[in-house]
Amino acid sequence: MATFVLIHGGGSSGWDWHLVAAELRRRGHDVVAPDLPIEDRSAGLIDFTNAVLAALGDRVDPVVVGHSYGGITAPLVCSKVSARLLVFVAGMVPAPGEKPGDWWGNTGFVGPEGLSQAETYFGDVPEPLVAECLAHGRSQVSAEGNEPWPLEALPDVPAKALLCRDDRFFPPEFLRRVTRERLGVEPDEIDGSHMVLLSRPKELVDRLESYLAG
Repeated sequence: MATFVLIHGGGSSGWDWHLVAAELRRRGHDVVAPDLPIEDRSAGLIDFTNAVLAALGDRVDPVVVGHSYGGITAPLVCSKVSARLLVFVAGMVPAPGEKPGDWWGNTGFVGPEGLSQAETYFGDVPEPLVAECLAHGRSQVSAEGNEPWPLEALPDVPAKALLCRDDRFFPPEFLRRVTRERLGVEPDEIDGSHMVLLSRPKELVDRLESYLAG
């Protein structure tokens, strides 16, 4: 059994992971899914990292999972603990010295056009869950966007990446290229939208457990 540290994406909260967390616990794992201090205008990357470390407490050898923008924080957590594994789920892989706000232009990201928020992020998520997720959304006004990513390299931790085949926010061809260039691995693929953690939690947990076993 393992401890899973689940880091949410931009404008979100740990609630995004509640179905995945429940399934992991059902299978005997421990789970930490904190809220990052995104509503604090003074909060930077160290504050994001410390929020996760505080929630982790004295647990050891965690599997650290970053969803979307949570990929910026996940490696920083791994640099502070003896992590078993780092997993990017539809995740943004940072580069040394790069400001998170510059990630978009540096990677050549082009946002979807003509799609609603629901279509962009929640293509296969049931409507009641979409509404509940939006209700849990938070304003991201924190300061980390203009702060250079502080590590000289990604931490020396086994890493996996999982992209979503039906993701309209980070299309597979885009995220596949970015992951190859920045993480140096070929990403795995799973059916589902950007919010696969809400639409296919059991399938996602299957993948996480397979990475752990591997």
